[in-house]
Amino acid sequence: MNWLTNKVLPKIRKLTTAKDTPDNLWIKCSECGQMLFHSDLATNYKVCGHCEHHMRLGPKERFDILFDDGDYDVIELPDVQVDPLKFRDSRKYTDRLKDARNKTSDKDAMIVAHGKMGGNGTVIGVQNFNFMGGSLGMAVGEAIVAASKLAILQKSPLILFTSAGGARMQEGILSLMQMPRTTVAVQRLKEAKLPFIVVLTDPTTGGVTASYAMLGDIQISEPGALICFAGPRVIEETIREKLPEGFQRAEFLLEKGMLDMVVHRRDMKETLSRIVDLIANKKRTEEPVVEPSEEPDAAGENLPAEQPDDQAKAAD
Repeated sequence: MNWLTNKVLPKIRKLTTAKDTPDNLWIKCSECGQMLFHSDLATNYKVCGHCEHHMRLGPKERFDILFDDGDYDVIELPDVQVDPLKFRDSRKYTDRLKDARNKTSDKDAMIVAHGKMGGNGTVIGVQNFNFMGGSLGMAVGEAIVAASKLAILQKSPLILFTSAGGARMQEGILSLMQMPRTTVAVQRLKEAKLPFIVVLTDPTTGGVTASYAMLGDIQISEPGALICFAGPRVIEETIREKLPEGFQRAEFLLEKGMLDMVVHRRDMKETLSRIVDLIANKKRTEEPVVEPSEEPDAAGENLPAEQPDDQAKAAD
């Protein structure tokens, strides 16, 4: 009887009793600690309605917000060698990659898509912090090079949303090589006279900040984003001084001239669309216009311009 009471009945109750509320209906804001209902949070683009903290967004969520009617095409990115250094710390690098791919359903930390934004063709790349901290490795470098080539081919602006903890240590110097590679990709865009717009999101640090994240023709950030090379804690421990309030945050960098603007997420599409539209219209007006030739008269010569009547002028 104890076997039935202690073993069988609890399992039957577990199968037949439904949970009153799912576990994921409420999400806690990491900044203010407020509990937020999941549907309200989704409607507000994952921005806390109490403290305006901008939570992290994945590539698909970004694309759905930015592209017209959520209509876009994700491009196939080149494959790279997996674990070229056979790296292992507490775990194998291949195991970390496998876990990250299962968690995000993405091949690596950057996804590139193209479509219409505000009616203009645009190429957008989004770095995913949930994939090994958005770290810059060979795959991310290849993604940025591919995005640059696609933008040049389509004669479209390239917009990158950055979010990373720096270079990927498991790829050693091969990850550091992506810094000059991505810089060259940006330079090719500029040689083609195509705009490169960077939107820095929380956090953008390390080798990403030291390369393509700071090379935009227009530098934009979301509110409160941490943007730096070395983090505040490392700097405080090095110089042994307390840093100013809001140091290395988006608003601080805007005040110091490192950014062009700080834009709320709900206004991001409108702002980017307006910038791209202005650039597209400017390019159209700069195209040479062929003036029509003057029409000859019946005798085959151009008619002279009308001259004012001298007598009429004298009468006046």
